[in-house]
Amino acid sequence: MVKIATFLVLILGLAFSIALAVQTSQYKITQTFNLGGEGRWDYVVPDPPQHRLFIARQNRVMVVDENSGKLLGEITGIDGAHGTAIAEKSGHGFATSGNDGSVVMFDLKTFTAVGKTPAAQDADSIIYDSSTNRVFTFNGDAHSSTVINAQDGKLITNIPLGGKPEYAATAGDGKLYANLTDNSEVVEIDARQATVIRRWSTEPCKQPVSMAIDLKNHRVFSGCRSGVLAVSDFVAGKVVTTLPIGTGVDGTAYDPATGDVFASNADGTLTVIHQDSADKYRVVETVKTPQASRNMGLDPTNHRLYLPAADFAAAPANSRAAPVAGTFRILVIERSK
Repeated sequence: MVKIATFLVLILGLAFSIALAVQTSQYKITQTFNLGGEGRWDYVVPDPPQHRLFIARQNRVMVVDENSGKLLGEITGIDGAHGTAIAEKSGHGFATSGNDGSVVMFDLKTFTAVGKTPAAQDADSIIYDSSTNRVFTFNGDAHSSTVINAQDGKLITNIPLGGKPEYAATAGDGKLYANLTDNSEVVEIDARQATVIRRWSTEPCKQPVSMAIDLKNHRVFSGCRSGVLAVSDFVAGKVVTTLPIGTGVDGTAYDPATGDVFASNADGTLTVIHQDSADKYRVVETVKTPQASRNMGLDPTNHRLYLPAADFAAAPANSRAAPVAGTFRILVIERSK
């Protein structure tokens, strides 16, 4: 009987190990695009209709083919590149130039700069709202959002936000949602009136930075530097649950086709969370990624995640490690079929 019991324990242990292995290997790195070049990076913004990626690279924005990894062109004349917004209706793209507090408008076909609009100090992330045909920047140090007409690139106004904004998302109905990292809040913005309507706390999620949105279930996902992801009901204006993620998050995405939420973290992990229902979630996988691959873009049409990576030189005392020139690359992560 002892031998049988031992055998059963071994079989059960093996079955558990196999099940765990299957559970933890749904998403894998399937391709690597070696792009090279110098400079740090920030937001990775997919352009699904054209199968392109817009990647902020310090003094420019790289435009890359999503399928082949080919460099299609670059938007230059940027001082401190952070975010990119695609306004297909007007044929324009917009890139934040954080160091001089401006926004560069460029042609979506030629990638040539066609205008420059003053924004505010530390112009960082930027999104396009199709319901108003406006672009909204989120200016960290200025605690504001700059509103720009996507048709002609003209400044409309600046919205005081009452805190330091990071990333934001549009609901497509004239409402925007933005994280305030210093206040640990989400603010709701009326895109037409260019005013803050309300705000709510993301506690116990502290320092929310990255954001994604689930339009069907009226949820926003805030990735927080405190190592959790907050799920908010944006109709009720409150957090409904939080989940553990890696440290140093800077990218969050949601794929409505799979019901998976993603958080890309500087600690070398990609946290995968599955949505069982609007208010029920569970961490299903932690994918190993390179250290500092904390930014991410998701193309919901091909369900691929695009994460930047590079090799880093040893950091001098009291300084950030710098990426080694020529080692910049994009990792393509896909779900196993």
